[in-house]
Amino acid sequence: MDGRLLAGVTVLDAVIESGGFSRASDALGMSASGVSHAIARLEARLGVRLLDRTTRAVALTDEGRRFYERVRPSLAEIEEAANDASSARAVVRGRLRINIDPLFSRLVLAGHLGRFLAQHPELAMETITREQVGDLVGDGVDVAVRFGEPAGASLIARKLADIRVLTVASPDYLKRHGRPKIPQDLARHACIDFRDPQTGRPYQWEFHRKRRVLSVKIASRLVLSDAGTMLTECLAGTGICQVLAIAVKDVLEEKRLVNLFPDWPDETFPLYALYPSRHHPPAKVRAFIDFVLTTVR
Repeated sequence: MDGRLLAGVTVLDAVIESGGFSRASDALGMSASGVSHAIARLEARLGVRLLDRTTRAVALTDEGRRFYERVRPSLAEIEEAANDASSARAVVRGRLRINIDPLFSRLVLAGHLGRFLAQHPELAMETITREQVGDLVGDGVDVAVRFGEPAGASLIARKLADIRVLTVASPDYLKRHGRPKIPQDLARHACIDFRDPQTGRPYQWEFHRKRRVLSVKIASRLVLSDAGTMLTECLAGTGICQVLAIAVKDVLEEKRLVNLFPDWPDETFPLYALYPSRHHPPAKVRAFIDFVLTTVR
């Protein structure tokens, strides 16, 4: 790779990130014609057209999109290496795009993001909340945070924590139906099932105590795919559900929910950070991961 190729890729990145030739020229301190010539030289070097240009917009061609998705993580690594070389520690700066599980976003992170931004004044942050991870590279996502074991091997996964799973009910439900004494009693209670987004089937109800694992078949007339709705229905007394401890910490302390089986305390569900690159993540991603770790502890 020669210097002109790297320079052309840098200009291409500026055009895509800024949304046009004029804004890219301002960001790079180049003339608009200089940006246009750099893109033309890069396209000639590669032998493909990378951009579709109109008077109103600039968009990647299919070949350009495939090329950009491959080189963009490397550009981030080059920038990070330059930061590391020029200072004792990398500065947390730039734009951070995060793909977050809806339950984690609403019940754990909400209310804390301002503190994270205050710690890093040179950072801008964008969150994408969705059930599925999707295409991190194509979506320009730096890191995803997800519950459950990662599906597939295309992303780099780092386990952040094992979150306790609790079986809970509202005092109103227990007053009307009685409290189950052992997990097997759940077969006679109204339970709210949660659909696994990976398999499309409800999760198996399990109870863990040290090395013992007890599977219980429950009776459920209500199956949900949104954890927030499930928690709301449980609080309303509709039925018993299994939830992550970090999602119900406050309502347990307020006695709005009851942990039914504290003598079965060892079932957990993993929380992972997922990266699109096998290289060491940049400083902004490392800072966010540290922030998540302090939030879930």
